[in-house]
Amino acid sequence: MEPILYLGDGRVDGAAAYLAGVMAHFGLDYVHIPSSEALPDDVMDGNWSTAVFSDYPSSNMNSRQMMELAGLVEGGRGLLMFGGWGSYHGLDGHYSGTPLENLLPVYIDGEDDRVNWPGPCLVTRSDEHVLVDGLPFDSDAPGIGGFNRVRASKEGRVLLEARRYRALIEPGRSGHGFQPAGDPDPLLVVGQYGTGRVGCWTTDVAPHWVGGFVDWGSNRVVSRGSAPAIEVEVGDLYAEFFRRLLLWSAGVPGF
Repeated sequence: MEPILYLGDGRVDGAAAYLAGVMAHFGLDYVHIPSSEALPDDVMDGNWSTAVFSDYPSSNMNSRQMMELAGLVEGGRGLLMFGGWGSYHGLDGHYSGTPLENLLPVYIDGEDDRVNWPGPCLVTRSDEHVLVDGLPFDSDAPGIGGFNRVRASKEGRVLLEARRYRALIEPGRSGHGFQPAGDPDPLLVVGQYGTGRVGCWTTDVAPHWVGGFVDWGSNRVVSRGSAPAIEVEVGDLYAEFFRRLLLWSAGVPGF
């Protein structure tokens, strides 16, 4: 498998250490470009299996590079976008109306799409797929702290949803519960562009939006990406979920 092109999440000695640590744990090679750096022209000429955009603003790329990326994905390379303030529209993602939006299985709003949620926000399964089958979303639904609100395209397949709740506490009584706060929102949407696999995960891979999802699983995974990455400790199901997502988008046999 060719290396993974990982764009964004700051630096590997910061937020990018989480996905970098997962990739290092599973022996997946990657090339990382920090959120603060523009995309070099020679990146599109390199050999990489799938590109991950995560808090990597559209201003770091020009239209020609996005069109070149479209051609590569159409020819079989993978593409993932993860959520954050620099993804989708966000605070400074601004991918609405760009050539890259056309590759994704979602529609991006032309205004701020960030949803910061202080109460419970659970990750629930909405369809069966190799990416989510066998993971205990039904019996042990993890929680997140926010996401980018998008709409699935006609071709997009929604596998996971974010369901927001408000806590109900009655003064003077011991009973309490939770009330749904609006309709569920797409959280994991997958599709295809040409012969390439594309997917959208609309919350973070790293704190803060990823919330309790980062600790999902009864066992711990401790790992460190390439220097100068810091060591991270995450839940084993969190790590397994992202392993599947990366391998699936890269078109690895079995996924």
